[in-house]
Amino acid sequence: MPEILVETHDLTKRYGSTKSSGSVLAVNNLDMSVEEGEIYGFLGPNGSGKTTTILMLLGLTEPTSGYARVTGLDPLHDSLEVKRNVGYLPENVGFYDDMTGRQNMRYTSQLNWIPKREADDRIDWLLGLVGLSEAADRAVAGYSRGMRQRLGIADTLLKQPRVAFLDDPTIGLDPEGIRELLDIIVGMARDLSITVFLSSHILQQVQRICSRVGIMFRGSLVAEGTVAELSEAGSGEGSVRLEVEASGNTDSLAESLREVPGVIGVTVRGGEVALDCVGDVRGAVASKVIDGGMELRRLVTVDRTLEDIYMYYFRQAEAAAVESEAS
Repeated sequence: MPEILVETHDLTKRYGSTKSSGSVLAVNNLDMSVEEGEIYGFLGPNGSGKTTTILMLLGLTEPTSGYARVTGLDPLHDSLEVKRNVGYLPENVGFYDDMTGRQNMRYTSQLNWIPKREADDRIDWLLGLVGLSEAADRAVAGYSRGMRQRLGIADTLLKQPRVAFLDDPTIGLDPEGIRELLDIIVGMARDLSITVFLSSHILQQVQRICSRVGIMFRGSLVAEGTVAELSEAGSGEGSVRLEVEASGNTDSLAESLREVPGVIGVTVRGGEVALDCVGDVRGAVASKVIDGGMELRRLVTVDRTLEDIYMYYFRQAEAAAVESEAS
């Protein structure tokens, strides 16, 4: 059985006194586990508790209640040992701008008591791994955002961590920079056997590389599993997704297709209509379009994206929160 490297039980963080009207519940009774070798996607909008959770896992902020274990250790009481076992790339990675990339990494190696010869060999290898060999001896002040992020990945890997925590690592990057960084992250897990805990709100990126995901909403984990598992749980037994494109007004088409037996959900996306259906309703959908005097241009069965899944759980959690506040 794979070893569980990140685990929480009833982990809770509240800022301010519970008696204060300004009290904020940032993380609420979080139960979560991440196995060795996984790339775990930690999803949620800004303010959902992702960064606060990471800070508790790193021992950088104290839980109000509950507990966490990282590589089997308590981040609060074994913080130094946890820091030896993990790497952390914050959302806004900081380096000394007047130092070169290599000098910044040497400084990190000194802080971690890595012998100089060993550190120099490792730094050369890591700078090559992230594509910064030619820029290694240039001042970081001249680095682009993407280069800084790649240097951050190299710096995170310097102490050979068992777990790497990455907090929104692709923010501000162009599409090519995103692709390069995601490829590096996949290589970390595949080639270096590093477990990756990836916090993000960019769903397409998470779907591309993550083996499992957890979805946060207002400090609570509302769903966890593989994309396939969450899709099945969020769609209902036998449910399929169709995309329909036809001539005419898309909103009118959507309203018309709501009347088709077996259609349980309708979403308008630009010039297309996405249908959640129970059973094979393609014939009935096609007939509805043609009988309405429209030209059927496209009717296909598609897999649900992580965005579809996320929005389903987000709406469920939002509705439950509204109901709770009203009662």
